[in-house]
Amino acid sequence: MPSPSRSRTWLTALLGGALVLVTSACGGGPDGAGGSPAAGNSKSAIPDNAALITAVRADPQLTAALPPAVAQAKTLHLASNIQSAPNNFYSGDGKTPIGYEVDLAKAVGAKLGVTVAYQDMAFGSLITSLQSGRVDLTMAAMNDTKERQQQIDFVDYFSSGITIMVAKGNPDGITGPDTLCGKNVAVVQGTSHQKFAAAQSAKCTQAGKPAITVTATDSDTQNQNQLRTRRVAAILNDLPSAVYISRTAGEGKFFEVVPGQPIEGGPYGIGFTKANTKLRDAVKQALQSLIADGTYGKILQSWGVEQGAVKEAAVNGGS
Repeated sequence: MPSPSRSRTWLTALLGGALVLVTSACGGGPDGAGGSPAAGNSKSAIPDNAALITAVRADPQLTAALPPAVAQAKTLHLASNIQSAPNNFYSGDGKTPIGYEVDLAKAVGAKLGVTVAYQDMAFGSLITSLQSGRVDLTMAAMNDTKERQQQIDFVDYFSSGITIMVAKGNPDGITGPDTLCGKNVAVVQGTSHQKFAAAQSAKCTQAGKPAITVTATDSDTQNQNQLRTRRVAAILNDLPSAVYISRTAGEGKFFEVVPGQPIEGGPYGIGFTKANTKLRDAVKQALQSLIADGTYGKILQSWGVEQGAVKEAAVNGGS
């Protein structure tokens, strides 16, 4: 997947050093595929969870369970794709990552007693960067699937599914996947949305209906522009991103979500290499602790995505 020609590197500390963010070579989009809300961002939709996260105390037993290299460095290198509101995206200053995933990462890091260093990269590079040892874990609205489980392990932290987003007023009368036949539909390259669109297009032609014209781009921001200019009739996106964008872009005047249950629902997972079971299990226990004490639920609720909460931080729970 191509990345933008422009790259940037910066380093900042949040919450007194609880989270360090290192960013370079931005590009791509996650399975959540929700772009930066540049088209119209509502400040009221962005919560401040600083006090909630500051209240998280490190668990010495979990810190002791970390791999020696991580425990010694007191740093976890986390790869993400920071353009996926409300999962993870940049604030109005264009450089500070925010989102419910970012808040969860801060809280997990605090529970483990380590710093979390972010690297922003193309979604298609996340697994290879993990396997090469460039990073320790990934967290980027990546669907935990059996196919991906052949490459890496996951700790599940959220449940979502594919949602159809259309222009305000739904001018093309799209009511579900079957009404996409013959329409132009935008997806982000390399996501499960692209795979679903191709499969749905095949169903259309098998039923004697026109195929779906699939437009694959590098980011959902591009897809939003395609939809606003009516080059496409719909965008395939994940539930939290679609809901957030429809509520905030153009102060809620640009887009809407087609009602109905999410398509092919399943969990998002934090990714780890198969060999790094100690880190996987430590993060799992930290997340489960945050679920149990209510911190996890409060973070999701503050972002309006509590419908995606999981009761258990399962390992490889996707299908």
